[in-house]
Amino acid sequence: MEYFINCNSSTLAPYTVPLDELRAAHLYRRLGFSASVQTINAAVGQTAGNLVDNLINQALAAPVVPAPAWADWNDSNYPADDDLAREMRRAQLEEFTTAYGNALMDNSVRDRLSFFWSNHFVTELDVYNCNQFLYYYMNCLQRNALGNFKTFVHEIGLTSAMLYYLDGVRNRGDNPNENYARELYELFTLGEGNGYTENDIIETAKAISGYTERGEEGCTQVTFNPEDFNTGSKTILGQTGNWDYDDVIDILFNERANEIAGFICMKLYEYYVHPDSSGEEGGNAQDIIAGMAQTFIANNFEIAPVLRQLLKSQHFFDETAIGVIIKSPFDLYFHLVKETGFAYNDGTIINLIDSAGLIGQELFDPYDVAGWQRDRQWINSNFIIGRWLTSEVFLERFFQDNPEQFRTLAMDAVGAADSNTSNPEIVVRALVNKFTPKGLLTDADFEKAMDAFKIDDVPENYYSPDYITGGLSLWMLAVSMEAPTQVYVLLRHLSREPEFQLK
Repeated sequence: MEYFINCNSSTLAPYTVPLDELRAAHLYRRLGFSASVQTINAAVGQTAGNLVDNLINQALAAPVVPAPAWADWNDSNYPADDDLAREMRRAQLEEFTTAYGNALMDNSVRDRLSFFWSNHFVTELDVYNCNQFLYYYMNCLQRNALGNFKTFVHEIGLTSAMLYYLDGVRNRGDNPNENYARELYELFTLGEGNGYTENDIIETAKAISGYTERGEEGCTQVTFNPEDFNTGSKTILGQTGNWDYDDVIDILFNERANEIAGFICMKLYEYYVHPDSSGEEGGNAQDIIAGMAQTFIANNFEIAPVLRQLLKSQHFFDETAIGVIIKSPFDLYFHLVKETGFAYNDGTIINLIDSAGLIGQELFDPYDVAGWQRDRQWINSNFIIGRWLTSEVFLERFFQDNPEQFRTLAMDAVGAADSNTSNPEIVVRALVNKFTPKGLLTDADFEKAMDAFKIDDVPENYYSPDYITGGLSLWMLAVSMEAPTQVYVLLRHLSREPEFQLK
């Protein structure tokens, strides 16, 4: 895989040129999990300003995954038989996984971002192992994904999932546990070593103590127990008082606004634009991040204005920003479904999510508190083979379910004027452009794609306009029985190309 250096020198000034197909597809690949031919076509000719505003407004108004019937269950609600209880919990987890997977597919703008935050405010289901905690944690991510970051930080730290994961339930005033205080600064708001000291961590742990009440039954929401709160004076980021949890968040955002804004905007930049944002490989990314940070602070830490600014900018739409991020496993599979428009069901969603777990991205279970490191970490000798094989499996299933949807995809991709073309190059070019950010690297690579499309079952002379009297060929996209198979074989070929792994 080519190593991409960030050469982007464009600014945050608005990108005002009407979107072409290349940039419309780029926006949907980054803002969501890509989009169908029809959605991209509808975006062509629009301004980035209008389109981004519409997409973010829709995301802000989108409903969250509704609370399942078991959202407030504790251990007493499950069967006494351990095997039956485990089976019920597995069924509940699959139900919620399916619901969230469908949210990712349906409203990918908001939930792609909620997924990003799950890798920022990390918890691991394997640690707290409670479906109720998982639901409320994910609900917090969805509700706050595009909202106010200060509110987000305040709420996420009091979710039972986080209190169990980072030992808040064991943080008693007379015996402080520093885990959450450390990650609050190091991973969630400031960045490692950026504007805090070891003493700040110790004092903060005291201030956020007391959330230890777990109830009589397991899997019960954690609440505050004043008996476990440290009532002494604490000095945090230079401020002294008998501080509690609310005070910690206020002090943090009052005293370290610049550091928070810079750190979070850096993470958003690397997620949406380019994985390299610093040093010689970062281009002018630091200037862009500084501009985003100013917007963040000016809008009292509202997330949506920062994204609007970035995603409407010349910097985001610069040629050098396109196709330089390696798809995550979720990107790989969800892009495939969204871009093909192939029919899927809840079973497909579960299969996609399970497959992502096999190649390094297990939903609700990042590696550790630092989360998935993304981009180049997704590619190694084992993962790349897994990416190829699983993509082929999904394509084969779609083909077995309905071969004709492959013909439909090709006809949509070439457009109405060429929907019954007899020129295979038109079809291959359109599909290559659809499934790779900037096409294939060399002419030789394109010729290999042409060879894949021209399967052995179709004689070469079928494509010749001189094959029969009247100048028509025997092969035509809209009617030839071999066409669905040809599109299927081409997609299998493309799924192994390096460019297919990029977004």
